[in-house]
Amino acid sequence: MVNIGDILHRNCTSAEVVAGSRKKALEAASDLLAEHYSELSARALFDELMGRERLGSTGLGEGVAIPHCRIPCKQIVGAFLKLEEPVDYDAMDDQPVDLLFVLVVPPLETTAHLEVLAVLARVFESPESRRRLRAQKSDGALYEELIGLASNDAA
Repeated sequence: MVNIGDILHRNCTSAEVVAGSRKKALEAASDLLAEHYSELSARALFDELMGRERLGSTGLGEGVAIPHCRIPCKQIVGAFLKLEEPVDYDAMDDQPVDLLFVLVVPPLETTAHLEVLAVLARVFESPESRRRLRAQKSDGALYEELIGLASNDAA
C-alpha cells in the first residue's frame, strides 16, 4: 500500500500560496520540488507539467487538481499546495482550483503511480477532507492533515 508520507516531504507542502494562474501555481510547485530534490530542475519539471496540462487538465473538480508528469528521478515525489485564492484550471466542473497535489514519477513507475493517484483521489473526493485541508493555515498543519487523511484512507 502506498504511504503518502513517503512521497510528500514536509518541506514540499505550502499553505496560502499566492498564484494568480495555473501556470504560476505549477511554477511555485516546480520551484518547491527543485529546492528539496537536487536531481530535479525546476524548469524541466515546469515544462513537463505544462506539457501534461496541454494534453488535458488535471483538474479533478471540487477545487482539486493533481498535476503529474514523468521525469527521470530517484523515486515518486510530490508537492502539496493550498492556494490563497483559487485559480482557473479548466477543470471538469469548471470550478477554480485551490488544492494541488503535484506528482513527479520516474518513467517506469506505472503501478505505484496509479496507486498514489487512487489514494489521493479517495482523499480529495470527500467534502469533509477538502474542508479540513482548506481550514489549515500553516505549512506544517496542512502537511499533517493530508498525511492523517491519507493514512485513514489506507486503514
